[in-house]
Amino acid sequence: MTGRQLALALELRPALGREDFLVAPGNAAALAWLDRWPNWPTVGLVIYGPPGCGKTHLAEVWRVRTGALRLDIASLDVACALRTAMAAAALVVEGGEGVANERALLHLYNAAVAQGASILLTGRAPPARWPLRLADLASRLRALPAVPVAPPDDETFAALLVKLLADRQLAADAAVIRYLTARLERSHRAAQEIVAALDGAALADRRAITVPLARHVLHDIACGG
Repeated sequence: MTGRQLALALELRPALGREDFLVAPGNAAALAWLDRWPNWPTVGLVIYGPPGCGKTHLAEVWRVRTGALRLDIASLDVACALRTAMAAAALVVEGGEGVANERALLHLYNAAVAQGASILLTGRAPPARWPLRLADLASRLRALPAVPVAPPDDETFAALLVKLLADRQLAADAAVIRYLTARLERSHRAAQEIVAALDGAALADRRAITVPLARHVLHDIACGG
């Protein structure tokens, strides 16, 4: 094939195992809480932080360890909540502040207590700041331990870039990592965006990932290209 190679939109599955998680000051407390299971003081735990900070990775680490069932908060109803809580020893509910059926989540919570199950919830903010209208649900969730997950520091961010590249079977030398770390916001979302863009550009142009390529990709992102 001549010219620019077609970059196919393939779905990639990032590594989400415990050994792949980058422990840093911003996430160590949340990881320690997950490692304490099943010796939690309450039925559940809430981990919260900005989009892309690693909450899903943490939840997946815990889900794999515990065999937890993952529930879709958008489609949760009372019947599903009761059926699921009776069938599982552990449950994962992400994006808890976006719950549409608060009564279903309340039933899930109460059934988990009755069954001796555990619930891991995630959100962008702690439950005290979730816009809950059902007082019984709000009081129960606000009583749960809530642990923040902070965006990565520079060292962790550089390691994150290396990991995300490795997830795509890519590599970049230290100069590229230093260049990107000095110019990107410290968020997992920014790291994911630049790595995806680098992957596409490297494939399209059949080039290695170099500082000039990184500079070009950053410029395109900044210009909305």
